Amino acid sequence: MRDVPKAPPDPTAEQRMADAAAYRRAMADELAGLHQGWTEIPAGELRPAEREGRTLTAMQHGEPFIWAPLLPRDESGRRRGGIDLLVRTATGYAPVLVVRHKVCDPGSGAVTSPLSLPWPSAGEVDDTRKVRPQPRDQLRLAHAWRLLQACGQADRTASVAGVIGLDGEVVVWHDLLATTWPGGRSTLDEYDARFADRLAVAAAAGSGAPALASPSRIVECRSCPWWPTCHDELLDRRDVSLVVRGEDAALLRDAGVRTVDALAELDPDEPPPAQIVAQPLIDAVGLARAWLADLTVVRRVPRVTVPRAEVEVDVDMESFGDAGAYLWGAQLSGVDIGIPAGYRSFVTWDPLPTDDEARSFAEFWEWLTEVRAVARARGLTFRAYCYNELAENRWMFASAARFAGRPGIPTRDQVRRFVESDEWFDLFASVREYFLCSHGKGLKTIAPVAGFAWRDPEAGGENSMRWYRIAVGMDGGEPDQSQRRRLLEYNEDDVLATMTLRGWMSSDDVHRIPYVGDL
Repeated sequence: MRDVPKAPPDPTAEQRMADAAAYRRAMADELAGLHQGWTEIPAGELRPAEREGRTLTAMQHGEPFIWAPLLPRDESGRRRGGIDLLVRTATGYAPVLVVRHKVCDPGSGAVTSPLSLPWPSAGEVDDTRKVRPQPRDQLRLAHAWRLLQACGQADRTASVAGVIGLDGEVVVWHDLLATTWPGGRSTLDEYDARFADRLAVAAAAGSGAPALASPSRIVECRSCPWWPTCHDELLDRRDVSLVVRGEDAALLRDAGVRTVDALAELDPDEPPPAQIVAQPLIDAVGLARAWLADLTVVRRVPRVTVPRAEVEVDVDMESFGDAGAYLWGAQLSGVDIGIPAGYRSFVTWDPLPTDDEARSFAEFWEWLTEVRAVARARGLTFRAYCYNELAENRWMFASAARFAGRPGIPTRDQVRRFVESDEWFDLFASVREYFLCSHGKGLKTIAPVAGFAWRDPEAGGENSMRWYRIAVGMDGGEPDQSQRRRLLEYNEDDVLATMTLRGWMSSDDVHRIPYVGDL
């Protein structure tokens, strides 16, 4: 794969990596200011062998904290790598990973210690945090642990490793021998099995033996630089993973259903050749038939219906990662109730995280509450619509909790009553119920079928993150007014797309989409 064409670098992914590097640097500086005995292995100034030597020497000298270590590769030479931080314990070292994503959620049960006490022995059960499963983090910790074992520097009393997440407040400690994986496996068990599998694949490739791995489409393919090569190979063999992903594709292949054509020929009323889990067999067969017919969308049902109201609001929220929600956009339509119809934005341009987010969210909630109240007072039905409520619900609840007691901020109970009522409707759920989508169910894929087009040719959630950075001057530049206008237009188009999709799904035009039973 060295010389095959690769997909161009994804600017958004590169920005995420740059943000993660900046976050790690900030955490290193904070920790170094809190503790004595801080040793840093310079990453850009040394060759790998020199970094490994410096790391081993620092461990042999018992340095309390070692930042950016490159651990000595094991005797086989087949395992190498580094970790963000090593912390000295009574009998060795424990690895600590620093990541720019959430590693815990509100709840209880996580074992944590404050940054002022970043040792496993200081870990206590946290009454305010529960672990958010992040398998990739735990496997990285297991890799570092095996390297520490190989050079005789792993803690000899406990197989514990830590993660500092986005909140930057505590170290979350993981017992790598705890049986928390499916089948009663530990993190080290899972890691060892995966590592052995990868070694076998690499050994076969290196020796010219028959390949032990072949392309199969999974979610991560969309960001993989080698996707163009795999995509062409999958198309050539019309692989079943083009319409059925992940484990289901493997189960079907094992049962002899290797191609989209073979899947399309199955009778969904007969016993299935394999017990796939992501979707019913009838839907998998329908997707295969839609793919063969080059149809983006087909109907799962003879008739499509969407609940409507006399007063309607379409809502779309823009957030910046886990830092906050900076923009709530709303489109009011339907019967005139004396409140100006059309698009409204409730926004803060203070770089997130910011307390001004409370003001913009409160203004949105107060406006939405007024529209609901006026409609009710006039005896009119009301509904608000979104596309995939998980995002909007998350930030409504989060904002109610973070800014509780501030002017205009609803209580969590008020948010709960709204999102659980018939007045809040998720169009994504209707799309999932009524359609099979051979190219995904995202709004950017489905709304064009309904006749909608975004004004910006680069419209997309990932790109909006980049525009936001420029709009607020996050990287040190002057805030860019043109990018602010771009974001507002993008948000307005998102709510207009939802409105257009709803109107199309309520019209006879939707029944021009082929019905899967007719394919």
